[in-house]
Amino acid sequence: MNAPPLSAAPADPLAPRPSTAVILAAGMGTRMKSDQPKVMHPLAGRPMLRYLLDHAATVFDRIVVVVGPGMEQVAALAAPHQVVVQTERLGTAHAAAQAADLFGSGDVAVLYGDNPLVTPESMRDLLACRAMPDVGLALMAMRPRDPGRYGRIVSEGGLVRRIVEWADASEQERAIGLCNAGVLCADAASFRRWLSMVRNDNAQGEYYLGDVVALAVAEGRQVRAVEAPEDELRGINSRAELADAEACVQWRLRRAAMEAGVTLVAPETVFLSADTVFAPDVVVQPHVVFGPGVSVHRGAEIRAFSHLEGCVVGVGALIGPYARLRPGSDVGSGAHVGNFVELKATTLGTGAKANHLTYLGDAAIGAGTNIGAGTITCNYDGVFKHRTEIGSDCFIGSDAILVAPVAIGDAALVAAGSVITEDVPAGALAFGRARQDNKDGRGVAMREALRRKKKEQG
Repeated sequence: MNAPPLSAAPADPLAPRPSTAVILAAGMGTRMKSDQPKVMHPLAGRPMLRYLLDHAATVFDRIVVVVGPGMEQVAALAAPHQVVVQTERLGTAHAAAQAADLFGSGDVAVLYGDNPLVTPESMRDLLACRAMPDVGLALMAMRPRDPGRYGRIVSEGGLVRRIVEWADASEQERAIGLCNAGVLCADAASFRRWLSMVRNDNAQGEYYLGDVVALAVAEGRQVRAVEAPEDELRGINSRAELADAEACVQWRLRRAAMEAGVTLVAPETVFLSADTVFAPDVVVQPHVVFGPGVSVHRGAEIRAFSHLEGCVVGVGALIGPYARLRPGSDVGSGAHVGNFVELKATTLGTGAKANHLTYLGDAAIGAGTNIGAGTITCNYDGVFKHRTEIGSDCFIGSDAILVAPVAIGDAALVAAGSVITEDVPAGALAFGRARQDNKDGRGVAMREALRRKKKEQG
C-alpha cells in the first residue's frame, strides 16, 4: 500500500538558500483555438501568467520566464524578469533547459504558466520540502476529484518511486488517487544535470520534464511529494478548463471581499476583477459585474444587474439597479445613479442624482444637482468628443438634451424637454423648446383621414 507523502518541514530561517522560479510559458495552446498565447488569456480580467508572476515574486529570489518565438506580448508581460526563448518547442524538459544558464545557485523550481493558481503558501511548502535533509527532488501532487488521465505517483515509505502515465499504468496503479502536477524543485546543479540526461525516445519525440523524477530515483536521491489542493494545480488547456479556473478565481475573490467586510447578497452571481477594491460595509446586490479598475468606498450600495468598469464609487453612494458606469466615471459621496442610467468619463458631485433613463458622457456634474429622467449629454459630433459642465444645485428637467460643449452655471434650471446649445448663466431658467401651436379640430380630422386610408387599403 502506498504511504502518503510526508508533510513539509519548515525551512531553516537561519540558513536561507537562493531560489529561482522558472516559468514555462512557450505553449500556444492549440486546444484553445486562439491567435493569442495561452498564458495571455484572462482570468478575472488579468492574464493568467500575471497571477503566477505575482505569486512567485513573493517567494523566489529570481524569476526566469521561457517563451516561444514571436511571443513579444508574453515577454513584455514578464518584464522586468529575465526571459529566454525556446526556439523549437520540443517538450517541457527542453523548455526548462533553455533557462539552465540562469539557474544560479540554490534551488530551482519549474512552474507552468498555464497552471497559474498555485499560491505562495504552496510554493513555500515546495521549497521547504526540498530543504529537508536528504531530499534531492520535491514535486507537487494533488488528489483530484476525477483523477482521469493524470499521471499517478507511486510511492513507498513516504518516498516517490516513480510516476506512471495513465496510458502505461496497471489497474492497480490507476486506482492511486495521488496525481502528478508536474511542478518540480531541486538544487540547481542536479537539475541542470538531469535535464541534460532526459531523452526523447517516446511516441511524441519530446523531452518530458517528468522524466527527471526517474533520473533522481536512479541516482538514489530522495524524492518527496508536497500535496496542494486541486484548484491550485489545475492546468488550463482548453476554453472549458479556462472557465473552470475562472470559477475558482471568482470564488477566491468573493471570499476575500466578504472576509474584508463586504456584503455579497448572492455571491455566486457577482463577478469581480482581480483589481476590484472594496472598502468595508459595501453592499452588492445580485447579478453585478465589476470590470477592471473599480474602487468602491465605504457604505456604498451596488444594486442588482449593474455593470461597473474603470470607475470610482464614493462613500454611501447608491448605484442601480440596471446602471452602467463606464471608464473615467467618479460618483461622489451620497450620489445616486439609478435604473438605466449610463455614465462615461463623468464626475457626479456629492449628493447629485441621476435616477432614471439618462446618458451622461464626458460631463462634470456639481454637488446636489438633480438630473431628470431622459437627459442626454450630446458629447460626440462625429469626429470629436466635447464636455458638458453642470454646476452645483442645478435642476435639469426631464428629456433635456445638452449639446456639448456647453456649461450650465450653479443653481440654474433647465426646463423639461429643452434642447440646450448655449451656456446657461448661474441662477437662470433656460427654455430650449420649439413653440407649441394648437390647431382646433385637426386631431379628429386626421384620425378620420387615417381610418379612411386604412379601409381603402383593405
